[in-house]
Amino acid sequence: MQPSYPDAPRQDITEIIHGQPVADPYRWLEDPDNKESRAWLEAEEELYRDYASRVPGRDKFAVRLTELLSAGEVSPPSWRGDRQFYTRREPGQEHAVLYTAAPGEDERVLVDPVAIDPSGSTTLDYWKPSHDGGLLAYQLSEGGTEEAALRIIETATGELVDGPIDRVRYSDVAWLPDGKSFYYIRRLPPSAVPAGEDQFHRRVFLHQLATSPDADAVIIGEGLEKTNYYAVSVSQDGHWLSITASAGTAPRTDVWVADLCDADPAAPNLQVMQQYVDASTYPRAGRDGRFYLLTDRDAPRGRLVVTDPADPEFPGYGSWHDLIGEDTEAVLTGFAILDDPSPLAGEPVLLASRQRHAISEISVHALATGEKTGDVSLPGLGSTGGISARPEGGHEAWFTYTDYGTPVQVLRFDAATGATDVWQRSPGTVAVPPILAEQVSYQSKDGTTIRMVIVSPASAGAAQRPAILYGYGGFNVSLTPAYSANILAWVEAGGIYAVAGLRGGSEEGEEWHRAGMRAHKQNVFDDFHAAAEKLIAGGWTSSPQLAVWGGSNGGLLVGAAITQRPDLMAAAVCSAPLLDMIRYELFGLGTTWNDEFGAVADPEEFAWLLAYSPYHHVRDGVSYPAALFTVFDGDTRVDPLHARKMCAALQHATAAPFSECPILLRREANVGHGARAISRTVALASESLAFAAAQTGLSV
Repeated sequence: MQPSYPDAPRQDITEIIHGQPVADPYRWLEDPDNKESRAWLEAEEELYRDYASRVPGRDKFAVRLTELLSAGEVSPPSWRGDRQFYTRREPGQEHAVLYTAAPGEDERVLVDPVAIDPSGSTTLDYWKPSHDGGLLAYQLSEGGTEEAALRIIETATGELVDGPIDRVRYSDVAWLPDGKSFYYIRRLPPSAVPAGEDQFHRRVFLHQLATSPDADAVIIGEGLEKTNYYAVSVSQDGHWLSITASAGTAPRTDVWVADLCDADPAAPNLQVMQQYVDASTYPRAGRDGRFYLLTDRDAPRGRLVVTDPADPEFPGYGSWHDLIGEDTEAVLTGFAILDDPSPLAGEPVLLASRQRHAISEISVHALATGEKTGDVSLPGLGSTGGISARPEGGHEAWFTYTDYGTPVQVLRFDAATGATDVWQRSPGTVAVPPILAEQVSYQSKDGTTIRMVIVSPASAGAAQRPAILYGYGGFNVSLTPAYSANILAWVEAGGIYAVAGLRGGSEEGEEWHRAGMRAHKQNVFDDFHAAAEKLIAGGWTSSPQLAVWGGSNGGLLVGAAITQRPDLMAAAVCSAPLLDMIRYELFGLGTTWNDEFGAVADPEEFAWLLAYSPYHHVRDGVSYPAALFTVFDGDTRVDPLHARKMCAALQHATAAPFSECPILLRREANVGHGARAISRTVALASESLAFAAAQTGLSV
């Protein structure tokens, strides 16, 4: 007997917005706690669990994913003198552990999330040692909510010195050199803000250890945008304070700097470096007295400029001078300064990291002039990240490297010799299956060239295979080569996994991002549809063998693919998605994304949103592909209501039988949008891969 979908009454709710009628038949599912929603969710859970218990391949995928994830993970070191701080996840561990080590002593555990919470639902979200390494600030959150609390401990003893301080989600900590105070970001208390705005209204504060955070001095934030996210830093010598602010996720920053010499840190004289400019700039005070600014101002692929406080126009734009100019084909992503004169014979250098069509490279430059002098040797065509050096100066830099077949490892570059070596490999040993990764180009609907990486079995022939097409296309996020248990398990089973570098990301710089946001969001969907067509026309797969996959903004992408081109695919995995684009600003962090998508209050922007909002484009009688929606009750970024409403709408409208194209909702408690325990990662991935395999004909 074919299962039936849970009863989901359609309400007769239609709003007139800017003269346009907008139906919302499943608004009652926005509240998960009303009686009707609870009954529907329980029935959906029963339906999904029955399906998941019968779908083949789940257990095999779980075993293989566990093996592949047993590679573990490592981070580059954060140095304070000869003391280093780093994280490592050993095989079998649920979360990475924060360690410290110094010459003459064994490494010591500083923060182990599982020791604190054996359930695995507590995550380490942030950590920052003081300038001398004697103290450590760190943030923990529970249940996936990302609502972090800040604590300060002594590095030597682990003894709690201060905290917990609440409302510090997404907060930097910028220590002053004396180790007795720091700048940080905290939201105002709910009692001090309008109803429904608890997640906004951040301020930069100065906190003195062992004092009440409620007495902290406000440094900046009053009278500025309620959605501002702030970042804060203090130079190693304590001379300069730097603060940046962006309104939500807008691709522009305001920047202030302040000279802290002979000034009260609680009342710094902030000078505007950049304000009300449509560009992003990130400052760093160098040990040579100059400021180094990574910016896309007048350079959408990024450039590195310097400015000198001795310049009469400092810190204004007139004092900025190019050190490393814009590359016309590569995006500047970071830099490191290696300025210890001893081993370098007085020739400090600078490393610049770039992504060229999503492939990483690192070049070497003279620090004084920016002249390129060489390149850092990398193991292959992959991704680097976290490039860093000793804050007090040195001739070494550390960074991560990974590609589709290589677990994350930490490499070390020595400017004295020009050599690059492996500083730390991932702690586990895994048998990585032989794969072939090739980057191909294709044309989108408007003729724009898009690049896509296709990962296949190394021995793959020309026959069509079940395939997964993955994309994101938003928020300036670049999809670069990386070790992925999901990809390897799928390809090892005989499938093909394709990753498309869509507009909206940063694969080709800020112009690429803006070509896929706001009024241009449809470009992202067209790029994705064209990627599917490329895979089919090129003989890699066929529509009955293709699954599309994406999460968060990528879930919106998948929702648009389902409603705009249901003919292209057999299945869709849609995780933590945005799908009701008319009401997205009312929930979670939605208001912070309206620069990316548009705001309903504006008639023109409303029209953009309604034109593609997946929930509003579900049509009765269409044979929709099979769809698995995965949501997380602790998600405070994207409210699970989007998936609930879309799932109910598709179940009502689809003409396809459940036995061929099931529409399912997988709900998970005590986990959220971001980090999760490894066992939860395995459970989610194995069930999602098994669903995709069952719908595309992959035998597992």
